[in-house]
Amino acid sequence: MEAGREWSDRVRAEVGKAVVGQEEVVDRMLVAMLADGHVLLEGMPGLAKTLLVKSLGEAMDVDFERVQFTPDLLPSDVVGTMILQPQTGEFRVHRGPIFANLVLADEINRAPAKVQSGLLEAMQERQVTIGGNSYRLPSPFLVMATQNPVEQEGTYPLPEAQVDRFLFKLVVDYPSERDERAMMDRWGSVTEAPRVEAVSSPTELVELRELVDKVHVSDELQGYMLALVRETRKRAGGGGGSDRVFSFGASPRASLALVQASRALAFVRGHEYVTPDRVQEVFLDAIRHRVGLTYEAEASERKIDDVLDEILETTPIPGAR
Repeated sequence: MEAGREWSDRVRAEVGKAVVGQEEVVDRMLVAMLADGHVLLEGMPGLAKTLLVKSLGEAMDVDFERVQFTPDLLPSDVVGTMILQPQTGEFRVHRGPIFANLVLADEINRAPAKVQSGLLEAMQERQVTIGGNSYRLPSPFLVMATQNPVEQEGTYPLPEAQVDRFLFKLVVDYPSERDERAMMDRWGSVTEAPRVEAVSSPTELVELRELVDKVHVSDELQGYMLALVRETRKRAGGGGGSDRVFSFGASPRASLALVQASRALAFVRGHEYVTPDRVQEVFLDAIRHRVGLTYEAEASERKIDDVLDEILETTPIPGAR
């Protein structure tokens, strides 16, 4: 499985020419690409979220499209529409930016629900409907969306059904002092821009996905993943007691996400099988957007990540004593 480690090191190094730091975020984005999953990036403005996705697309040499989501955006601006041809009187399909290998939905929460719902079929079914006909999207197809967690004016919260279709929700934090200083030294010039060369291809990505499927997941480890997910549902039941911290637990899609993501992570680490620590590494990123805190938990300033950490600490690990 050294192919996974070599590929990830190669792509990560190329992306690092444009983006300093954020190693864990880049690592999870590569895992998502191998697991054929979409990514939601949440962070304050100016943290290079857009640059990160764009640089990844350039390094992978994929067909890349960026859609800036705004309140006046229409579903047809994303998916496409039918255009009348005056010469023939016939309608021709105009394909929107969704017909790309990697689609960046920038500031996705600035568009109303009608536009956001236009992505649902594309993200889940890998197809879109235009003029009553279905059209397959290219393979590979990935949506990477960004959103601002603080500014609420002019934003629309994403529906739970759409959020659940993202494999990961990644929290992009401020860089360390050392990384920020490196940015100043490297990109303080106004005449130079980051340049990223293609070091992989869509064909290679599809071939690597076949190897990811061969990474072994034991029955005991599948049981461990299932126990973690079901614990989120127990904390959403709780009989209304003090142990009820979630208003809703993670869906079955979360169990599949843990299997797919832990497999891909083991692959990029060069391993032939999944271990509990790989599951624990991806647990928060794969689950935090699939659960919701109760009003009482929010009022007591509980955090979703803190509750998920508690679940990791209290759920028995296979083989541990």
